[in-house]
Amino acid sequence: MVDSSYLMKIGMFRTLVRARQMSGSSVMAKYPIALILAIIYLTGVAWAHHGWGSYDASKAFTISAPVQTLSWGDPHVKVMLPYEGATWEAVLAPVSRMQARGLSQDMLKPSTSVTVEGYPSTRNQHEMRAERITVSGKTVELR
Repeated sequence: MVDSSYLMKIGMFRTLVRARQMSGSSVMAKYPIALILAIIYLTGVAWAHHGWGSYDASKAFTISAPVQTLSWGDPHVKVMLPYEGATWEAVLAPVSRMQARGLSQDMLKPSTSVTVEGYPSTRNQHEMRAERITVSGKTVELR
C-alpha cells in the first residue's frame, strides 16, 4: 500500500510540471522556491524509509518460540517473541510481501509456534531484522 503523503508529494510535483508545460516558460524562473521545496520534500520520502544498516548481519541468530503478539500493518509486520528471558520484536516484511509469499495474518496469530532467523539491531535492544520465518513447516524468505 502506498503512503498517502507520498501520493500528495507526487501530485505536487506533477502540478509544477504541468505549470511549466502550460506556460511555456521555465518553472525554475517562475517558481524557484516552490521547485526547490518540492525536490527537498520528495527526497525526504526516500530518506524517511530506513535502510537495514542498523542491524548486525555478522551476528545471525534464530528464535523458535510462540508468537506473543502480532502487529499486522505497514511499513512492516512485527511479531513479539520470547527469547532468553526477554521479549524480542522481530521486524518482518511489509504486508503486501507477506501476502504475496503466502503468509496471512491468521497464520501468525498469538500462540502460533514460529522460527525466525535474522540479525540483532545495533540501536534497539531486543529487536531483530527477520530474514526468513518458518510457520507450520513452511519457510518463507522475507527479503
